[in-house]
Amino acid sequence: MGARTRMRRLRLPVLVLLAAVLGLSGCGRGDGEPTVHPPDDTEETTPGAEATPGAEPPVGGPWPEVALEPAWEGFDQPLYLTSARDGTGRLFVVEKTGRIRVIDDDEVLDEPFLDISDRVSGGSEQGLLCVAFPLDFGRRTDAFYVNYTDPDGDTIVARYRAPDGGGARPDSAEVVLRMAQPFPNHNGGMLLFDRDGYLLIGTGDGGSAGDPQGNAQDRTSLLGKILRIDVGERTAGARARRATRSIPGPAGAAYEIPGDNPYARHERFRPEIWAYGLRNPWRFSIDAETGDLYVADVGQDAWEEVNVVRGLGPPGANYGWNLLEGTHPFPPGGEAPDDPDRFIMPVVEYGHDLGRSITGGVVYRGHRQPQSRAIYFYADFVSGRLWGLRNALTAPENSELARTDRRIASFGTDEEGEVYAVDLAGTVLRLEAR
Repeated sequence: MGARTRMRRLRLPVLVLLAAVLGLSGCGRGDGEPTVHPPDDTEETTPGAEATPGAEPPVGGPWPEVALEPAWEGFDQPLYLTSARDGTGRLFVVEKTGRIRVIDDDEVLDEPFLDISDRVSGGSEQGLLCVAFPLDFGRRTDAFYVNYTDPDGDTIVARYRAPDGGGARPDSAEVVLRMAQPFPNHNGGMLLFDRDGYLLIGTGDGGSAGDPQGNAQDRTSLLGKILRIDVGERTAGARARRATRSIPGPAGAAYEIPGDNPYARHERFRPEIWAYGLRNPWRFSIDAETGDLYVADVGQDAWEEVNVVRGLGPPGANYGWNLLEGTHPFPPGGEAPDDPDRFIMPVVEYGHDLGRSITGGVVYRGHRQPQSRAIYFYADFVSGRLWGLRNALTAPENSELARTDRRIASFGTDEEGEVYAVDLAGTVLRLEAR
Protein backbone atom coordinates (compact mmCIF):
# COMPACT_ATOMS: atom_id res chain seq x y z
CA MET A 1 0.00 0.00 0.00
CA GLY A 2 2.97 2.34 0.18
CA ALA A 3 4.00 4.78 2.86
CA ARG A 4 1.44 6.54 4.96
CA THR A 5 1.04 10.29 4.74
CA ARG A 6 2.25 12.20 7.75
CA MET A 7 -0.44 14.24 9.47
CA ARG A 8 0.02 18.00 9.39
CA ARG A 9 1.40 19.13 12.75
CA LEU A 10 0.28 22.57 13.90
CA ARG A 11 0.50 24.21 17.31
CA LEU A 12 -3.19 24.84 17.88
CA PRO A 13 -3.04 27.48 20.62
CA VAL A 14 -0.60 29.55 18.51
CA LEU A 15 -2.92 29.35 15.52
CA VAL A 16 -5.92 30.41 17.58
CA LEU A 17 -3.99 33.45 18.80
CA LEU A 18 -2.83 34.27 15.27
CA ALA A 19 -6.38 34.06 13.95
CA ALA A 20 -7.58 36.44 16.64
CA VAL A 21 -4.84 38.93 15.83
CA LEU A 22 -5.64 38.79 12.11
CA GLY A 23 -9.33 39.27 12.77
CA LEU A 24 -10.46 36.19 10.86
CA SER A 25 -13.53 35.45 12.90
CA GLY A 26 -16.93 37.08 13.01
CA CYS A 27 -19.56 37.87 10.40
CA GLY A 28 -19.98 39.92 7.25
CA ARG A 29 -17.75 40.31 4.21
CA GLY A 30 -14.31 41.50 5.22
CA ASP A 31 -11.22 42.35 3.20
CA GLY A 32 -8.77 39.85 4.68
CA GLU A 33 -7.27 36.72 3.16
CA PRO A 34 -7.62 33.06 4.12
CA THR A 35 -4.89 31.72 6.38
CA VAL A 36 -2.41 29.36 4.72
CA HIS A 37 -0.71 26.64 6.75
CA PRO A 38 2.52 25.39 5.13
CA PRO A 39 3.37 21.74 5.79
CA ASP A 40 6.06 21.26 8.40
CA ASP A 41 7.66 18.39 6.46
CA THR A 42 7.44 16.65 3.11
CA GLU A 43 4.48 14.34 2.83
CA GLU A 44 5.07 10.88 1.45
CA THR A 45 3.26 9.31 -1.48
CA THR A 46 0.19 7.25 -0.61
CA PRO A 47 -1.98 4.87 -2.67
CA GLY A 48 -3.73 6.37 -5.63
CA ALA A 49 -1.16 8.93 -6.74
CA GLU A 50 2.30 9.39 -8.08
CA ALA A 51 3.69 12.91 -8.12
CA THR A 52 4.20 14.31 -11.60
CA PRO A 53 7.46 16.25 -12.11
CA GLY A 54 6.78 19.83 -13.18
CA ALA A 55 3.06 19.54 -12.38
CA GLU A 56 3.05 22.55 -10.07
CA PRO A 57 3.62 26.22 -10.98
CA PRO A 58 6.69 28.10 -9.74
CA VAL A 59 6.38 29.62 -6.29
CA GLY A 60 5.71 33.33 -6.28
CA GLY A 61 4.68 33.63 -9.92
CA PRO A 62 1.92 36.00 -11.04
CA TRP A 63 -1.68 34.98 -10.50
CA PRO A 64 -4.02 35.07 -13.50
CA GLU A 65 -6.84 37.57 -13.87
CA VAL A 66 -9.95 35.45 -13.53
CA ALA A 67 -13.64 35.89 -14.32
CA LEU A 68 -16.66 33.59 -14.31
CA GLU A 69 -18.51 34.18 -17.57
CA PRO A 70 -22.11 32.98 -18.18
CA ALA A 71 -22.12 30.07 -20.60
CA TRP A 72 -25.60 28.46 -20.36
CA GLU A 73 -28.72 29.51 -18.46
CA GLY A 74 -32.20 28.29 -17.60
CA PHE A 75 -31.40 25.50 -15.14
CA ASP A 76 -33.55 24.73 -12.09
CA GLN A 77 -31.27 25.07 -9.03
CA PRO A 78 -28.16 23.45 -10.51
CA LEU A 79 -25.86 21.86 -7.95
CA TYR A 80 -23.17 20.01 -9.92
CA LEU A 81 -21.57 19.65 -13.34
CA THR A 82 -19.41 16.91 -14.76
CA SER A 83 -18.33 15.08 -17.87
CA ALA A 84 -18.71 11.35 -18.46
CA ARG A 85 -15.31 11.23 -20.22
CA ASP A 86 -16.89 9.05 -22.90
CA GLY A 87 -15.61 10.97 -25.89
CA THR A 88 -18.92 12.69 -26.64
CA GLY A 89 -17.97 16.05 -25.14
CA ARG A 90 -21.27 16.21 -23.27
CA LEU A 91 -21.67 17.99 -19.94
CA PHE A 92 -24.15 16.79 -17.33
CA VAL A 93 -25.78 19.29 -14.97
CA VAL A 94 -27.48 18.05 -11.80
CA GLU A 95 -30.59 19.97 -10.77
CA LYS A 96 -31.56 19.89 -7.12
CA THR A 97 -35.18 19.23 -8.03
CA GLY A 98 -34.37 15.80 -9.47
CA ARG A 99 -33.22 16.08 -13.06
CA ILE A 100 -29.89 15.70 -14.86
CA ARG A 101 -29.68 17.98 -17.89
CA VAL A 102 -27.33 17.58 -20.85
CA ILE A 103 -25.26 20.20 -22.65
CA ASP A 104 -24.33 18.77 -26.05
CA ASP A 105 -22.60 20.62 -28.85
CA ASP A 106 -22.98 23.90 -26.92
CA GLU A 107 -26.76 23.48 -26.53
CA VAL A 108 -28.86 22.58 -23.50
CA LEU A 109 -31.08 19.66 -24.54
CA ASP A 110 -34.78 19.81 -23.74
CA GLU A 111 -34.92 16.11 -22.83
CA PRO A 112 -33.26 15.39 -19.48
CA PHE A 113 -30.72 12.60 -19.21
CA LEU A 114 -32.52 11.42 -16.06
CA ASP A 115 -35.65 12.62 -14.29
CA ILE A 116 -36.33 11.25 -10.79
CA SER A 117 -38.05 14.34 -9.45
CA ASP A 118 -40.86 12.15 -8.10
CA ARG A 119 -38.38 10.31 -5.83
CA VAL A 120 -36.48 13.29 -4.41
CA SER A 121 -37.16 15.39 -1.32
CA GLY A 122 -36.82 19.14 -1.65
CA GLY A 123 -35.68 20.53 1.71
CA SER A 124 -33.10 23.31 1.86
CA GLU A 125 -30.07 20.98 1.83
CA GLN A 126 -31.87 18.03 0.26
CA GLY A 127 -32.54 16.96 -3.31
CA LEU A 128 -30.62 15.33 -6.14
CA LEU A 129 -27.08 16.18 -5.07
CA CYS A 130 -24.57 14.56 -7.41
CA VAL A 131 -23.87 12.16 -10.28
CA ALA A 132 -20.73 10.10 -10.97
CA PHE A 133 -19.73 8.19 -14.08
CA PRO A 134 -17.31 5.25 -13.89
CA LEU A 135 -13.93 5.71 -15.56
CA ASP A 136 -14.89 3.56 -18.54
CA PHE A 137 -18.50 4.69 -18.96
CA GLY A 138 -19.64 4.21 -22.54
CA ARG A 139 -17.06 1.47 -23.12
CA ARG A 140 -17.17 -1.34 -20.57
CA THR A 141 -20.18 -0.15 -18.62
CA ASP A 142 -23.43 1.75 -19.14
CA ALA A 143 -23.96 2.31 -15.40
CA PHE A 144 -23.78 5.63 -13.57
CA TYR A 145 -24.51 6.62 -9.96
CA VAL A 146 -26.52 9.33 -8.23
CA ASN A 147 -26.81 10.60 -4.66
CA TYR A 148 -30.12 12.05 -3.49
CA THR A 149 -32.41 12.35 -0.48
CA ASP A 150 -35.70 10.47 -0.68
CA PRO A 151 -39.12 11.73 0.54
CA ASP A 152 -38.23 10.58 4.07
CA GLY A 153 -35.06 12.69 3.95
CA ASP A 154 -32.75 9.67 3.92
CA THR A 155 -29.69 9.44 1.67
CA ILE A 156 -29.86 7.12 -1.32
CA VAL A 157 -26.93 6.16 -3.53
CA ALA A 158 -28.38 4.43 -6.59
CA ARG A 159 -27.17 2.91 -9.84
CA TYR A 160 -28.90 3.68 -13.14
CA ARG A 161 -28.30 2.48 -16.67
CA ALA A 162 -27.93 4.47 -19.88
CA PRO A 163 -27.88 1.93 -22.75
CA ASP A 164 -25.72 2.92 -25.71
CA GLY A 165 -24.71 6.10 -23.90
CA GLY A 166 -28.10 7.69 -24.55
CA GLY A 167 -30.75 8.72 -22.06
CA ALA A 168 -30.98 6.92 -18.75
CA ARG A 169 -33.70 4.41 -17.96
CA PRO A 170 -35.53 5.55 -14.79
CA ASP A 171 -36.80 1.97 -14.32
CA SER A 172 -33.22 0.65 -14.10
CA ALA A 173 -32.68 1.95 -10.55
CA GLU A 174 -30.75 -0.24 -8.11
CA VAL A 175 -30.23 1.10 -4.59
CA VAL A 176 -26.58 0.63 -3.66
CA LEU A 177 -26.57 2.29 -0.24
CA ARG A 178 -29.23 3.79 2.00
CA MET A 179 -28.43 5.95 5.04
CA ALA A 180 -30.94 7.24 7.56
CA GLN A 181 -30.53 10.97 8.19
CA PRO A 182 -31.40 12.20 11.71
CA PHE A 183 -31.76 15.84 10.59
CA PRO A 184 -32.54 17.51 7.25
CA ASN A 185 -29.17 19.25 6.82
CA HIS A 186 -25.53 18.18 6.35
CA ASN A 187 -26.33 15.45 3.84
CA GLY A 188 -22.95 15.60 2.12
CA GLY A 189 -23.81 14.23 -1.31
CA MET A 190 -20.53 14.06 -3.24
CA LEU A 191 -19.83 11.05 -5.45
CA LEU A 192 -16.51 10.47 -7.21
CA PHE A 193 -14.64 7.49 -8.65
CA ASP A 194 -11.01 7.21 -7.61
CA ARG A 195 -8.23 6.09 -9.94
CA ASP A 196 -8.85 2.44 -9.15
CA GLY A 197 -12.55 2.67 -9.99
CA TYR A 198 -13.80 2.58 -6.41
CA LEU A 199 -16.69 4.88 -5.52
CA LEU A 200 -16.03 7.64 -2.97
CA ILE A 201 -19.08 8.97 -1.11
CA GLY A 202 -19.08 12.13 1.00
CA THR A 203 -21.44 12.08 3.99
CA GLY A 204 -22.29 14.89 6.39
CA ASP A 205 -22.38 14.43 10.14
CA GLY A 206 -26.16 14.02 10.23
CA GLY A 207 -27.04 17.65 10.75
CA SER A 208 -28.42 19.94 13.41
CA ALA A 209 -25.47 21.92 14.84
CA GLY A 210 -22.25 20.84 16.50
CA ASP A 211 -22.75 17.15 15.61
CA PRO A 212 -24.96 16.41 18.65
CA GLN A 213 -24.88 12.66 18.00
CA GLY A 214 -21.08 12.56 17.70
CA ASN A 215 -21.29 10.85 14.33
CA ALA A 216 -18.18 12.34 12.74
CA GLN A 217 -15.79 10.76 15.28
CA ASP A 218 -17.82 7.54 15.57
CA ARG A 219 -16.38 4.86 13.31
CA THR A 220 -19.44 2.68 13.78
CA SER A 221 -21.45 5.33 11.89
CA LEU A 222 -21.35 6.13 8.17
CA LEU A 223 -22.05 9.83 8.81
CA GLY A 224 -19.33 12.50 8.78
CA LYS A 225 -17.13 10.40 6.53
CA ILE A 226 -15.63 9.72 3.15
CA LEU A 227 -16.72 6.21 2.25
CA ARG A 228 -14.98 4.02 -0.35
CA ILE A 229 -16.80 1.03 -1.81
CA ASP A 230 -16.53 -1.37 -4.75
CA VAL A 231 -19.63 -1.19 -6.94
CA GLY A 232 -18.17 -3.38 -9.67
CA GLU A 233 -16.52 -0.62 -11.71
CA ARG A 234 -12.89 -1.34 -10.84
CA THR A 235 -10.22 -0.62 -13.43
CA ALA A 236 -8.25 -3.49 -14.96
CA GLY A 237 -5.19 -2.41 -12.99
CA ALA A 238 -7.06 -2.50 -9.70
CA ARG A 239 -8.49 -5.93 -10.47
CA ALA A 240 -4.99 -7.23 -11.13
CA ARG A 241 -3.49 -5.95 -7.89
CA ARG A 242 -3.87 -8.39 -5.04
CA ALA A 243 -3.51 -5.57 -2.48
CA THR A 244 -6.72 -3.91 -3.64
CA ARG A 245 -8.87 -6.99 -4.15
CA SER A 246 -12.24 -6.59 -2.56
CA ILE A 247 -13.96 -8.60 0.11
CA PRO A 248 -17.69 -9.11 0.64
CA GLY A 249 -19.58 -6.17 2.09
CA PRO A 250 -21.88 -6.31 5.11
CA ALA A 251 -24.69 -8.84 4.95
CA GLY A 252 -27.16 -7.85 2.26
CA ALA A 253 -24.97 -5.05 0.87
CA ALA A 254 -25.08 -4.35 -2.87
CA TYR A 255 -21.34 -3.63 -2.92
CA GLU A 256 -18.00 -5.03 -1.80
CA ILE A 257 -15.26 -3.51 0.35
CA PRO A 258 -11.85 -2.60 -1.13
CA GLY A 259 -9.29 -4.79 0.58
CA ASP A 260 -7.10 -1.80 1.46
CA ASN A 261 -9.83 0.12 3.27
CA PRO A 262 -8.56 0.77 6.81
CA TYR A 263 -11.37 -1.17 8.54
CA ALA A 264 -12.04 -3.73 5.82
CA ARG A 265 -11.68 -6.59 8.31
CA HIS A 266 -12.41 -4.75 11.54
CA GLU A 267 -14.92 -6.45 13.83
CA ARG A 268 -16.57 -3.24 15.04
CA PHE A 269 -15.88 -0.25 12.76
CA ARG A 270 -17.71 0.19 9.47
CA PRO A 271 -15.60 -1.27 6.64
CA GLU A 272 -16.87 1.32 4.13
CA ILE A 273 -15.00 4.14 5.91
CA TRP A 274 -11.93 5.60 4.22
CA ALA A 275 -11.70 8.83 6.28
CA TYR A 276 -13.68 10.40 9.12
CA GLY A 277 -14.00 13.51 11.27
CA LEU A 278 -15.85 15.59 8.65
CA ARG A 279 -18.72 18.00 9.18
CA ASN A 280 -20.13 18.35 5.67
CA PRO A 281 -17.68 17.60 2.84
CA TRP A 282 -20.08 19.03 0.26
CA ARG A 283 -17.56 18.91 -2.58
CA PHE A 284 -14.20 17.21 -2.95
CA SER A 285 -12.12 16.40 -6.01
CA ILE A 286 -9.09 14.47 -7.24
CA ASP A 287 -6.38 16.27 -9.19
CA ALA A 288 -6.49 14.63 -12.63
CA GLU A 289 -2.70 14.82 -12.97
CA THR A 290 -1.28 14.07 -9.53
CA GLY A 291 -4.13 12.05 -8.01
CA ASP A 292 -4.11 14.22 -4.87
CA LEU A 293 -7.37 14.64 -2.95
CA TYR A 294 -8.79 18.10 -2.16
CA VAL A 295 -11.51 18.10 0.52
CA ALA A 296 -13.42 21.26 1.39
CA ASP A 297 -15.32 20.88 4.65
CA VAL A 298 -18.14 23.33 5.42
CA GLY A 299 -17.69 24.92 8.83
CA GLN A 300 -19.96 25.54 11.81
CA ASP A 301 -19.96 29.06 13.25
CA ALA A 302 -16.49 30.36 12.51
CA TRP A 303 -14.17 28.50 10.08
CA GLU A 304 -14.23 27.06 6.54
CA GLU A 305 -11.40 24.81 5.39
CA VAL A 306 -9.59 23.13 2.49
CA ASN A 307 -7.67 19.93 3.18
CA VAL A 308 -5.19 18.44 0.70
CA VAL A 309 -3.51 15.03 0.91
CA ARG A 310 -1.32 13.00 -1.40
CA GLY A 311 -3.26 10.28 -3.12
CA LEU A 312 -6.37 9.65 -1.07
CA GLY A 313 -4.47 10.35 2.13
CA PRO A 314 -3.58 7.85 4.84
CA PRO A 315 -6.20 5.13 5.32
CA GLY A 316 -8.36 6.00 8.31
CA ALA A 317 -7.41 9.70 8.31
CA ASN A 318 -9.18 11.85 10.90
CA TYR A 319 -10.04 15.39 9.74
CA GLY A 320 -10.85 16.58 13.25
CA TRP A 321 -14.54 17.49 13.43
CA ASN A 322 -16.18 17.87 15.99
CA LEU A 323 -13.08 18.22 18.15
CA LEU A 324 -11.74 20.86 15.80
CA GLU A 325 -13.27 23.41 13.45
CA GLY A 326 -10.44 24.09 11.02
CA THR A 327 -7.37 24.25 13.25
CA HIS A 328 -9.36 25.62 16.21
CA PRO A 329 -10.76 23.80 19.23
CA PHE A 330 -14.48 23.10 19.10
CA PRO A 331 -16.57 24.28 20.79
CA PRO A 332 -14.88 27.70 20.61
CA GLY A 333 -12.88 28.50 23.70
CA GLY A 334 -12.54 24.85 24.61
CA GLU A 335 -9.40 22.87 25.22
CA ALA A 336 -7.20 22.02 22.23
CA PRO A 337 -6.78 18.27 21.71
CA ASP A 338 -3.63 17.08 23.45
CA ASP A 339 -2.64 14.93 20.45
CA PRO A 340 -3.04 17.15 17.35
CA ASP A 341 -0.65 14.98 15.32
CA ARG A 342 -3.44 12.46 14.75
CA PHE A 343 -5.47 14.89 12.64
CA ILE A 344 -5.26 16.00 9.04
CA MET A 345 -5.05 19.77 9.31
CA PRO A 346 -6.28 22.15 6.62
CA VAL A 347 -3.92 23.78 4.16
CA VAL A 348 -6.20 26.83 4.03
CA GLU A 349 -8.90 28.13 6.36
CA TYR A 350 -10.90 31.34 6.46
CA GLY A 351 -13.19 32.95 8.97
CA HIS A 352 -16.77 34.06 8.55
CA ASP A 353 -15.76 37.61 7.76
CA LEU A 354 -14.83 36.29 4.29
CA GLY A 355 -17.68 33.85 3.74
CA ARG A 356 -19.89 31.36 5.50
CA SER A 357 -20.09 28.20 3.37
CA ILE A 358 -17.15 26.88 1.37
CA THR A 359 -17.68 25.38 -2.08
CA GLY A 360 -14.91 22.93 -2.84
CA GLY A 361 -13.43 23.18 -6.30
CA VAL A 362 -11.13 21.54 -8.82
CA VAL A 363 -7.53 21.78 -10.02
CA TYR A 364 -7.19 23.24 -13.50
CA ARG A 365 -5.55 20.73 -15.85
CA GLY A 366 -6.82 22.07 -19.16
CA HIS A 367 -4.67 23.50 -21.96
CA ARG A 368 -6.61 26.53 -23.17
CA GLN A 369 -5.57 28.68 -20.20
CA PRO A 370 -1.96 27.79 -19.28
CA GLN A 371 -1.81 30.64 -16.75
CA SER A 372 -4.29 28.67 -14.63
CA ARG A 373 -2.24 25.48 -14.73
CA ALA A 374 -2.26 23.51 -11.45
CA ILE A 375 -4.36 26.09 -9.57
CA TYR A 376 -7.13 24.75 -7.35
CA PHE A 377 -10.14 27.04 -7.75
CA TYR A 378 -12.68 27.21 -4.92
CA ALA A 379 -15.28 29.69 -3.67
CA ASP A 380 -17.70 30.64 -0.93
CA PHE A 381 -21.40 30.07 -1.58
CA VAL A 382 -22.54 33.00 0.56
CA SER A 383 -20.00 35.75 -0.18
CA GLY A 384 -19.36 34.83 -3.83
CA ARG A 385 -15.60 35.15 -3.45
CA LEU A 386 -13.38 33.04 -5.72
CA TRP A 387 -9.91 31.96 -4.59
CA GLY A 388 -6.97 30.07 -6.03
CA LEU A 389 -4.64 27.70 -4.19
CA ARG A 390 -1.41 26.32 -5.63
CA ASN A 391 1.60 24.26 -4.49
CA ALA A 392 -0.68 22.99 -1.72
CA LEU A 393 1.58 20.19 -0.47
CA THR A 394 4.94 21.93 -0.84
CA ALA A 395 4.82 25.72 -0.51
CA PRO A 396 1.11 26.63 -0.50
CA GLU A 397 0.02 30.00 -1.84
CA ASN A 398 -3.53 31.34 -1.81
CA SER A 399 -5.01 34.39 -3.50
CA GLU A 400 -8.42 35.97 -3.93
CA LEU A 401 -9.05 36.03 -7.68
CA ALA A 402 -12.56 37.49 -8.02
CA ARG A 403 -15.56 38.80 -6.12
CA THR A 404 -18.91 37.86 -7.58
CA ASP A 405 -22.60 38.06 -6.76
CA ARG A 406 -23.00 34.39 -7.66
CA ARG A 407 -24.24 31.59 -5.39
CA ILE A 408 -21.54 29.15 -6.46
CA ALA A 409 -22.74 25.67 -5.56
CA SER A 410 -20.11 23.60 -7.34
CA PHE A 411 -17.25 23.41 -9.81
CA GLY A 412 -16.67 20.85 -12.55
CA THR A 413 -14.59 20.12 -15.65
CA ASP A 414 -15.21 19.04 -19.20
CA GLU A 415 -13.31 16.30 -21.05
CA GLU A 416 -10.50 18.74 -21.86
CA GLY A 417 -10.02 19.81 -18.24
CA GLU A 418 -11.60 23.25 -18.66
CA VAL A 419 -13.27 24.52 -15.48
CA TYR A 420 -16.90 25.55 -14.96
CA ALA A 421 -18.94 26.67 -11.96
CA VAL A 422 -22.66 26.40 -11.34
CA ASP A 423 -24.73 29.20 -9.85
CA LEU A 424 -27.72 27.95 -7.86
CA ALA A 425 -29.80 30.70 -9.46
CA GLY A 426 -29.67 28.77 -12.74
CA THR A 427 -26.50 29.53 -14.69
CA VAL A 428 -23.47 27.50 -15.72
CA LEU A 429 -20.38 29.73 -15.69
CA ARG A 430 -17.16 29.24 -17.61
CA LEU A 431 -13.89 30.09 -15.89
CA GLU A 432 -11.88 32.50 -18.03
CA ALA A 433 -8.36 33.58 -17.15
CA ARG A 434 -5.70 35.76 -18.73
